[in-house]
Amino acid sequence: MEKPNKNMIKKPKFNFNWIYGLLIVFFIGNLYFASSGSVNEISNDRFFEKILPSGDIDQVDIIRNQNLVEVYIKREALDKNEYREFISDGFLSSKNGPHFSFKVTSPDRFQDKFDKIKSENDLDCYKKISDRTNMFGEVFSWLLPIGLLIVFWIFIMRRMGGGIGGGGGQIFNIGKSKATLFDGDSKVTVTFKDVAGLEEAKTEVMEIVDFLKNPKKYTSLGGKIPKGALLIGPPGTGKTLMAKAMAGEAKVPFFSISGSDFVEMFVGVGASRVRDLFKQARDKAPCIIFIDEIDAIGRARGKNFMTGGNDERENTLNQLLVEMDGFSSEKGVIIMAATNRPDVLDQALLRPGRFDRQIGIDKPSIKGRTEIFKVHLGPLKISETIKPEQLAAQTPGFAGAEIANVCNEAALIAAREEKKAIEMVDFQDAIDRVIGGLEQKSKIISPEEKKIIAYHEAGHAVTGWNLEYADPLVKVTIVPRGVAALGYAQYLPKEQYLYTKEQLLDTMCMTLGGRAAEEIIFGKVSTGAQNDLERITKMAYAMITIYGMDDKVGNVSFNDPKGEYGFSKPYSDETARIIDEEVRTMIQKAYERTKDLLLKKKDQLEKVAKRLLEKELLFRDDLTELIGVRPFATKEETINTNESASENGNDANEIKISKTETENKDA
Repeated sequence: MEKPNKNMIKKPKFNFNWIYGLLIVFFIGNLYFASSGSVNEISNDRFFEKILPSGDIDQVDIIRNQNLVEVYIKREALDKNEYREFISDGFLSSKNGPHFSFKVTSPDRFQDKFDKIKSENDLDCYKKISDRTNMFGEVFSWLLPIGLLIVFWIFIMRRMGGGIGGGGGQIFNIGKSKATLFDGDSKVTVTFKDVAGLEEAKTEVMEIVDFLKNPKKYTSLGGKIPKGALLIGPPGTGKTLMAKAMAGEAKVPFFSISGSDFVEMFVGVGASRVRDLFKQARDKAPCIIFIDEIDAIGRARGKNFMTGGNDERENTLNQLLVEMDGFSSEKGVIIMAATNRPDVLDQALLRPGRFDRQIGIDKPSIKGRTEIFKVHLGPLKISETIKPEQLAAQTPGFAGAEIANVCNEAALIAAREEKKAIEMVDFQDAIDRVIGGLEQKSKIISPEEKKIIAYHEAGHAVTGWNLEYADPLVKVTIVPRGVAALGYAQYLPKEQYLYTKEQLLDTMCMTLGGRAAEEIIFGKVSTGAQNDLERITKMAYAMITIYGMDDKVGNVSFNDPKGEYGFSKPYSDETARIIDEEVRTMIQKAYERTKDLLLKKKDQLEKVAKRLLEKELLFRDDLTELIGVRPFATKEETINTNESASENGNDANEIKISKTETENKDA
């Protein structure tokens, strides 16, 4: 093996500040010890009874302002045994003295006693009276606070400058842009191959990439390169990933910054950072600027009733508008932004000439989910029986981030059980964990509570089973999951965008099935329907005030996504009273309808609840076996059920169907 070249090995650099610090500490310590010396303290009695009468004293210094007496021993007497134990030849000791010291309560009384003993014994020694000032202590007392202030100021300056992305770490760089530049060695490696399930959005973005690669193709015909593209979509759908892929495909410098990075407590800092960002972009053109969560600074102006920081945010937005409409489009600088709240953005941002294109990135369809699963399953060691199409069918409504989480959770579950490959059951457990939370095996539930939960969940299952427009049931369980879910039912909703009044009312009845079952069986209700009541209340108000599905209120909509109404209501108090009455009436009718249905199907309710108490987990085929085929089952449901039964045999626990939305989480 070839030995590494010693010249190639980088040795850590020695910091000379350590030497300076040690020298300063040594100097201060030397001054301190020199000022205090190596003086031995003795008692007042020892001085007058032994040392003074012996005639070995050369001089006595009385320091009046410190009530201190210092004693100097004659040189020829230092070799006596009684002084050797006190006086040594150490580093800081001196034979010149003072050799002893002691405190006195009154310098005048000490002088009188000293003079008396001196005259009685005819001693040859001197007395010196003086006041002493500790110059080192005084200088240190006013130098220390100043030094601490200087050190604190330097620390603050470095913290402020170092955290604001400017060179040198100075406070004057506070207005510099905090954008991260991906260029040179830090090029973006993400490409469109890493983005799956967003074919329509990818087509739009690829055209912008073509603008950057071949601008003359479009400018030769008189066209202009678009200045901005706004990515709109729910969280986790891949907006930031799409922007990175765009930069990786275009192979141009990529500035990445968050909208909150422009927000600062100092006046004018946000606008200054915007100017500096676009200045750097012009120097690197052609390039891409990506602002994530632009709603942090792009909110509609004049609609925020709060004062103070709002003015600074508006100044930042104004500067962004000016820069977007001010720089030349021939420079090849394209600004991209992402948000999941387009309704709160200022209209000036969305007009043509600024964000010329608005690209919607929605949750993927089953085809898109299949492609996303293929991307995330690539690095995993999976069993040969796993099919991405099957996993995609089990996860309707899942976004890209949720699919990635499912794959990661499945890998962790398989590793925890020391498997060599990830199996389908691991993915099922991962989907359950993402939907309902971690299984609470240690949660102790009394038999009475478990019975209530079983009938509650059976009520949901039986109600949805016998309603025409209810979503098909996938699984019902009374195994506790998450923080507050004591049981839940999962359904397989259709991928649709429009809902009729009949569909919403059936969904409302299915949601009320748990509480209705409790009242029918036990004659009383519990707190387990809290989540159900919240859902149906929001649904009822939406049907009446947003979708105009009430005859008494009429075909009106009071929806206010942009906050134009502020704190005021767009309707009178009388209308508000009518809305409240209609909501209660709608919910009460749905509840009575649900009770009537469950009373007719009470035998089905009993069968499902007892089987739940026995097995704790029932799939759709279990309900088919217990209470028969669903009356309103579609051809697709029948086909899926037959396929599941043929693939998995008679084991109901192996049926692989799931859903994204938890129907009920019991408190």
